[in-house]
Amino acid sequence: MSPSRYNLARLDFVSIQLAVGCARTGNLTAAARDCNLVLPAASRRLRDLERSLGVELFERHSRGLKPTACGQVFLKRGMSLLQELDRLAEELADAQLGVVRHVRLCASSAAITQFLSPLLAEHALSRPEVRVDLEEQVSEAVVTTLREGRADVAVFVEGPDVRDLDARDFRSDELVLVLPAGHRLAGVTPLPFVDTLDEPWISLNAGAALLQAQQRAALAAGRPFKLRMQVRSFDAVSHMVASGLGIAALPREAAQPMLQALHLVSRPLADAWAHRQLKIAVRTDADATAIQLRDDLLQPSRNAKAADATDK
Repeated sequence: MSPSRYNLARLDFVSIQLAVGCARTGNLTAAARDCNLVLPAASRRLRDLERSLGVELFERHSRGLKPTACGQVFLKRGMSLLQELDRLAEELADAQLGVVRHVRLCASSAAITQFLSPLLAEHALSRPEVRVDLEEQVSEAVVTTLREGRADVAVFVEGPDVRDLDARDFRSDELVLVLPAGHRLAGVTPLPFVDTLDEPWISLNAGAALLQAQQRAALAAGRPFKLRMQVRSFDAVSHMVASGLGIAALPREAAQPMLQALHLVSRPLADAWAHRQLKIAVRTDADATAIQLRDDLLQPSRNAKAADATDK
């Protein structure tokens, strides 16, 4: 490792936290208070930090502090350093309790809602020395998080490029229409997606496999997809539908409890893309603990209603 060009003795975590606080709030007084510093000491720390880095992090004016371009970079990287410090403290505390390894799992809403809960509970019982840290993202972001090394294992709906990853079939699910009771499209026979395109739709945020499939299907039909609202969760989608704001498509198993709670109805979709494959992936350089979690999750749960991974 090459020597640092900076005086590391001046890059203490208190100064980093102070600068991040200033960048987020634009207010030195508030940032100093959060760091338990008196204002003169905080001002001196900030100046010392800028001198040590050799750059100006802030433009100073009567209304407060505004991050420079360098300040924006420092905010992003400084927040990452502080988050890593928090994780270090958590892992050291866990190590005292016998937890010797953390594994970062990033998964899509479809995977978490339908499949992962019982599998993770069984993994925790069988491997108490391993702590699984779970993060929820849309499928596209899940794969990016794994590829960039911010996750060790990823579970997502098939679609994102996985050529540089070790990806395997995980589970499968089925999308169904979710409608208010009494809606004109309510029924029991499978309905082609193209027959729904006169309706306003509620869907998930950009990057979600569900939204991408809907947009591709509408484009193939040469019809506009009338996307009225985008939200982050299946629960929020269901509440929007229950309020009469539009219709939606959700995984059958994830939708079931919300159909009952919100007095909604479902109808099968006739399109082949409504039957989806979920994937589980690790990087090709994954360590043994990540591979063990991957293999454990591939096993059928004793408590889940989901089908075996090999039963497609």
